[in-house]
Amino acid sequence: MADPDSVLDDALAEVVRAAQAHLAAVRAAAGRPDDDAVWQAYVALNNAARAYDDALNDAHGEVTPWDLEEIGPDGPVSRFADVEEEPAEPAKDPYDGVLSVRQRRDYTVPSVTALLRAADEARRSLPRAPGEPDEPPSTVAEAVLELMRAGDGSMGMLDVPELMPLDGAVMVAEVIRPLDLDADTAEATFRIDPEDRVLGRLDERMCVDVDADGRLSLGD
Repeated sequence: MADPDSVLDDALAEVVRAAQAHLAAVRAAAGRPDDDAVWQAYVALNNAARAYDDALNDAHGEVTPWDLEEIGPDGPVSRFADVEEEPAEPAKDPYDGVLSVRQRRDYTVPSVTALLRAADEARRSLPRAPGEPDEPPSTVAEAVLELMRAGDGSMGMLDVPELMPLDGAVMVAEVIRPLDLDADTAEATFRIDPEDRVLGRLDERMCVDVDADGRLSLGD
């Protein structure tokens, strides 16, 4: 029976030879991808290192830090052959309908004058295109739209002392056709047609109190 230490020495010498051969093949390939000589030298080095690991374990019950599996003759013929192709990601299910998200928030106006003043200040903070009218808002509707324009259409810009929020709601519906800004009237823009289907609604309740002067104020 062969001496375990002798087998171990031979296995270590084979690792050194295989490592030298692998280095020589790498240098000769000069960065050429998928070089066959480099791959064959890699397989020899892999198997030599695995054999040394086994011999070390047999002789002394120790292991190397290499966690290797032997590559047999039926293994891949190139370093890329064992890389499985990633399965194609399945096509995502498109939603057949058109979703319409609509938000309503009601407000009271404690002071029309204060609201117009706040909207005018917001208007002055925005740059104007050449030829665009530059007149202060004169109605409550113009004031609200000016405030929203200053916030890129965000309802958050209506969170001002000049407007006192009441209840609101967000509705999600499935509609037959999308919004047509050129064709739809103001009424049609927010109307739910008989063919449309409401999918969900989120209520936003605000607690308000009426003070001694009959004015609304936010409750606790």
